[in-house]
Amino acid sequence: MTAVGVRCDAGAAIGVGHLVRCVALAEELRSRGVPVTFLGEVTGSEWAAAQLRERGLPSVPALREPHRLAAQARELGIDVMVLDSYTLPPGTGAALREAGMAVLAIVDGDPRGQEADLYLDQNLGAERHPFDGERLAGSAYVLLRDSVRRCRRTPREGGPPRVLCFFGGTDSAGVAPRWTKALLSTGAPFEATVISPEPFEAGESVAVVPPTDRLPELMARADLVVTAAGSAAWELLHLGVPTALTWVAANQLTGYEELVAGGLAAGLGPEPGAAAVDTLARLLTDPELREEYGSRGRDLVDGRGRERVADALLRLRPDPT
Repeated sequence: MTAVGVRCDAGAAIGVGHLVRCVALAEELRSRGVPVTFLGEVTGSEWAAAQLRERGLPSVPALREPHRLAAQARELGIDVMVLDSYTLPPGTGAALREAGMAVLAIVDGDPRGQEADLYLDQNLGAERHPFDGERLAGSAYVLLRDSVRRCRRTPREGGPPRVLCFFGGTDSAGVAPRWTKALLSTGAPFEATVISPEPFEAGESVAVVPPTDRLPELMARADLVVTAAGSAAWELLHLGVPTALTWVAANQLTGYEELVAGGLAAGLGPEPGAAAVDTLARLLTDPELREEYGSRGRDLVDGRGRERVADALLRLRPDPT
């Protein structure tokens, strides 16, 4: 039987987006009886560590030097390695392949020097960009967790709009307080839940809560989500939730531009200035405008991307039995 390794890291400083999408793929592989082992470090985020622990996904510290990592993977009986990291030495994929393993590299545009048998770029419009290598590209391959695929949107009927504000699983850029202030600056009525690892005072209409496994449920209940253009954007498209986007890391800018240009999300820009406050005010006071954004993306991410990726990954190393 094929055994799969996943090389990725997560934590308070680097965020959890890589881990979340790899967990989604691991859920699919495990549902097919394929053993999955994570190799990497989760630091400073109990929520991130719990994503592996609660699913019974084994995790071991990874050796960094490419050939030592390859030897470690062989000792673990791994046949196929998934790489999802911006910080791995460029020769990691090549060393794994030299050791007889097949490699799937999850990328966001730039492969950063990694050699692989197959690449995955789930970003919107990726299929239109030139690429050297065999690739799964575009929204048909978005990796969604079970907790998201089970959700159904339940918008509010009557009362002030419910707003969810979060910036990745850890808010590694520390921007939640500033965007909460922008929401309050609109003067519009709303009720908000803000996800932040660090508590802060925000007034009676805002509940500040730590990172939570209830995030998919909170997304499905929201009338508007304010977030960054990371992995969660695809979850929101799948659920059909009206979304206003910013970006907090350079690698998010391409996704931001694609989503905003396509009318799939409202664009707030990089900072919560006057223009962003004006956009938020219009979204909070105009339900029809919000729902236009929610409806446009609903059919774009069908939730079966991880099945397509798993099919392709398992073809890299067929089961000899």
